[in-house]
Amino acid sequence: MKNILFITATRLGDAVLSTGLLSAVIAQHPVAAVTVACGPVCAPIFRAVPGLQKIIVMKKLPYSRHWLQMWQACFGTRWDLIVDLRRSFAARLLIGRRVEIPRDQDGEHKVEQYARVLKLSQPAAPHIWLDNAARAEAEKHLPAGKNYLAVGPTANWIGKTWPVERFIEVIENLTQSGEIFANFTPVIFGAPGEEEQVTPILTAFGDRVINLVGKLDPLAAAAAIARCKFFIGNDSGLMHTAAAVGVPTLGLFGPSHPEIYGPWGEHTHYVRTDKTFAELTSAPDYDHRSTKTLMESLPIKRVLQSAQSLWHKMQSLGQAA
Repeated sequence: MKNILFITATRLGDAVLSTGLLSAVIAQHPVAAVTVACGPVCAPIFRAVPGLQKIIVMKKLPYSRHWLQMWQACFGTRWDLIVDLRRSFAARLLIGRRVEIPRDQDGEHKVEQYARVLKLSQPAAPHIWLDNAARAEAEKHLPAGKNYLAVGPTANWIGKTWPVERFIEVIENLTQSGEIFANFTPVIFGAPGEEEQVTPILTAFGDRVINLVGKLDPLAAAAAIARCKFFIGNDSGLMHTAAAVGVPTLGLFGPSHPEIYGPWGEHTHYVRTDKTFAELTSAPDYDHRSTKTLMESLPIKRVLQSAQSLWHKMQSLGQAA
């Protein structure tokens, strides 16, 4: 049996975007034993990978000792293929054929960059493998028989978060009688530690929404999002998760680059602020550590129109119930 080592990201979004490449690797080596090395936040995403032998969780340590730990866990195995998306020195000391992520090109999407690792003829769409535990957890919170609208109002950096009161207005508008998501139940997603960010939404809607912020690991969150009919949210790992499980996904962008990190697939779309990335981040007093939202120049009307357009597009293609 072949041994494959797949070294991927620490952040959830980058890890999810890399799953298409992993899927292509598995398709090329269907009976291989797969070891995944990644950060602790995204580790659950890989637990149902076909042929999984082990997940090496690399928690960042001083003096890059997490790479030493990875090397110790992998040393002694002859690897038939090492896919290194981190360009790590530790991987270069292992035995086996090694390929690494190439240098990025201007305007190239991450999925396209990952495809160049193995010179794939077509970019491989991200794909998340679900297990029964994740599905059962999702069903517990989102039972069948209802229509759900997934909302991701948080992000790993406050600058990328659209003002929460605008999310409230969008939810109110799209779920009212006669609108595209009338009779849908909004489901609020987010990571542990982001609970305070969604408090205004919970206050505004009470038991009209389901609050799953901080309640699910990333794989269970993926299974829960897969039970929803549509996703609206900031540029985040959850946005990429929604796209990877095939849900029509609208991403909201401001101080990040949608041409590189936009949601992937024909079932996705993004909108961005009127202000460019440079305009948002080049002010003399700009400090990424203390900034508040940089998304204020994204108008509500644009988000509403884009959500409606994407929903109708999916209906015309037969990909929306």
